[in-house]
Amino acid sequence: MKRPLTIGIILLIIAVSLILTLSLTGCITKQEPVWDVTSDGLLRYRMPALDPDPDPLPEPLEETDNYILYEVVYESRGADIEGLIRIPENRSGKQVPGIVLLPGATVTKESEQGLARYLCDIGYASIAIDQRNLGGINMEGDLRMFLNGEEPVQHKMVYDALSAAEVLRNHPEIDPDRILYLGESNGGRFAIIGCALDERARGVVAISTCGYGIDALVASARMTDPDVIRFYRSVDPDTYLNEISPRTFVMIHSLNDPVIPYSSAQQTYIKIGEPKSLHVIKVEGHGYDTSMNPFLEAELAKVFS
Repeated sequence: MKRPLTIGIILLIIAVSLILTLSLTGCITKQEPVWDVTSDGLLRYRMPALDPDPDPLPEPLEETDNYILYEVVYESRGADIEGLIRIPENRSGKQVPGIVLLPGATVTKESEQGLARYLCDIGYASIAIDQRNLGGINMEGDLRMFLNGEEPVQHKMVYDALSAAEVLRNHPEIDPDRILYLGESNGGRFAIIGCALDERARGVVAISTCGYGIDALVASARMTDPDVIRFYRSVDPDTYLNEISPRTFVMIHSLNDPVIPYSSAQQTYIKIGEPKSLHVIKVEGHGYDTSMNPFLEAELAKVFS
């Protein structure tokens, strides 16, 4: 009568021993969380998996002798993100570099096509995306979500940028090892964080942007709650600057920027190590201006050479 019970105990012991053996030999590994924030305030995401069998691209929206324009939609953290991929005409047959193009707040992917066309003219593919809330942020709402253990929208926006890079890497005409992030204004902040998290990226170009300077608030004791500090650091580009170096970091800013003062850009720039470049124009305005083109062409040629 006791024999089945004895056999059951033996089988249980064997199963436990097998699990322990597999764990010790690395055959079973602890699954890392999809996202978290370190004690220092660094956002951490598992990079989106590169799809080994991506869906074929849709029919082009436009096709000329100089470029092909596609509209794409990809899934990212529970949302469908729309983007425009612009591929330059490629007679060489070699893969071209790709740029993740992140617009400023309220700016659509269509409105970003002036810059995308210029990048295409000098030989670079790009994907411009409609960011969640069109790049607008709700800092207090995101803080409440973070304190409640929920994933803040700004964190998801970083993941959207990482996913856009993988969309480019999946394209057969784009070199997966020559990807760069480029953002304007608020998009520049996400570009900096995205580049920091994407170790394969060559670097970042940040136009008309700056960090939030959270560490200065902490040092002045105007912010003391540890979890609040962790959140604000997690969305502050300044937190991630050391994660980018020694890759390329470029800032382009107008001396007369009416939205983000040039002095604020300088404060972010001085915090990062080499290699770095800061280019200054003197137009009245915020964001990309065609007078930035010579700097863009020279810097992109260096980073992609």
